[in-house]
Amino acid sequence: MKRRDYLKNIGFTSLGMAVLGPEVKAAELLEQQKPIKKGAKAASAKSDDIKIPGGRTKDEAIRDAKLMAEKFFTEHEMKTITILVDIIIPADGKSGSASQAGVPAFIEFIAKDRPSEFKTPLRGGLRWLDSQSIKRFSKDFVSITPQQRIAIVDDIAYPADAKPQFSQGVSFFSLMRNLTATGFFSSEMGIKDIGYEGNRPNQWDGVPEDVLKQYGLSYES
Repeated sequence: MKRRDYLKNIGFTSLGMAVLGPEVKAAELLEQQKPIKKGAKAASAKSDDIKIPGGRTKDEAIRDAKLMAEKFFTEHEMKTITILVDIIIPADGKSGSASQAGVPAFIEFIAKDRPSEFKTPLRGGLRWLDSQSIKRFSKDFVSITPQQRIAIVDDIAYPADAKPQFSQGVSFFSLMRNLTATGFFSSEMGIKDIGYEGNRPNQWDGVPEDVLKQYGLSYES
């Protein structure tokens, strides 16, 4: 199941965000589309009604391909995002980190897929993060030490305890945490991390022997 389909099936995540995955290969899906025979009923269908593998229309797949080809975040911003998502979900003994699950690319796609909701808050938050870092440590967030990064994150990661002057940072970090969790737990790595195996066939060895005896039955009869 593609991440897009997984997220469509769950509708809204527990974090309250309906999102689409960045790993959809639109060009590949378009190649899989079967041509419509001349004279068939489907020939009169509009292009945006034609369904392709993945449950999307041709126009949706083309749009995804265009979005994938675009770049929104700068190289510096992507480095900052990568560091931040790995602070939120670091690697452990069970699975890799958020960046290893492809979350930075996921966030890049989401910003382009839903620009009115995410572009300004994300870019503004990244600038706030650098501003705080320069103010405290005379370097941007990418350039400071891991301990210095955590010092900043600790001030914005707990909304109930955060000081009023950090309100913008709190909003930004909450958004990043939601996107990171959504991206990670809808990835192949994240799904394995929570132990979801999907529908799998069970092995049935037949009615237990004691139950057969209870009703005077046997496999021979």
